[in-house]
Amino acid sequence: MKILYGIQGTGNGHISRAREMAKCFANRNVDVDYVFSGRAAEQYFDMEPFGDFRTFQGLTFASKNGRLSYTRTALSNNILRFGLEVRSIHTAAYDFILTDFEPITAWAGKLKGCKVIGLGHQYAFGHPIPRAGDNFISNLTMRLFAPAQIKLGLHWDNFGAPVLPPIIDTTLTHRFSCQTHTIDRTKADSIIVYLPFENQDYIQQQLSCIEDQKFIIYSPDLEDQEIGNLSLRKTSHDGFKKDLCSSYAVISNSGFELISECLQLGLSILTKPQFAQTEQMSNAAALKQLGYAETTEKIDTQTVRKWLR
Repeated sequence: MKILYGIQGTGNGHISRAREMAKCFANRNVDVDYVFSGRAAEQYFDMEPFGDFRTFQGLTFASKNGRLSYTRTALSNNILRFGLEVRSIHTAAYDFILTDFEPITAWAGKLKGCKVIGLGHQYAFGHPIPRAGDNFISNLTMRLFAPAQIKLGLHWDNFGAPVLPPIIDTTLTHRFSCQTHTIDRTKADSIIVYLPFENQDYIQQQLSCIEDQKFIIYSPDLEDQEIGNLSLRKTSHDGFKKDLCSSYAVISNSGFELISECLQLGLSILTKPQFAQTEQMSNAAALKQLGYAETTEKIDTQTVRKWLR
């Protein structure tokens, strides 16, 4: 069996899920070609599981200070180049295409008559799950961004629909010396902060005021350094997972994959959805309905102090 697997590279969650799928494919001796789009090739890291993968510009979403911007998104994408990238994908050699909300492979399959299976959180939105922030543009994007014939949606609860549970690395606790069911979280002293869509200077300013709490802040825009009660870290796969396992709580945006890992580890969660991003706003609504996390519309000193209490 030969599969073309397209992965949306805009966020790290899609890639984390694909790493787990890559392990399963390798164990079953399935021949897979990996395609990533949504960010510059040099911005990918720790990609060894995917072998000789290909990258394309594809389509991406633009944001500023925690808010999705439809105008910036429209201006930052080149539809003509996207069409050429779709045309460059040869599908005849594959039994089917698997896409994790990756548009180039999905549209190549649709236009060239190759079966497309969509596997990812976004495909759960075809079912009656908790929703927030819906509008015409977001609904159109969900339907057309990465079309698939067979849609396998993932979520934290099935909500009475044919939805699968998250695909996550359940060996984190063993590989990074953290026993989920025996660790004394009261002895852990750090909180992981992952807010890549927010203004990093603002986040540091707000959290530095809580001097009696240690925060480990991860972002692609940071370099490793210590500033008072803040440990700044450039995003890395193993470093982030190790710190995640040794912390007792997380402050993050409302991305699906990271929240899934936090729930698996039993961490307390304070989450702020990216404003105007329907998926994240819907995730926050689902977390609130399920009672799995504390949600907020802003991250500032007062909000974090209240949550800590």
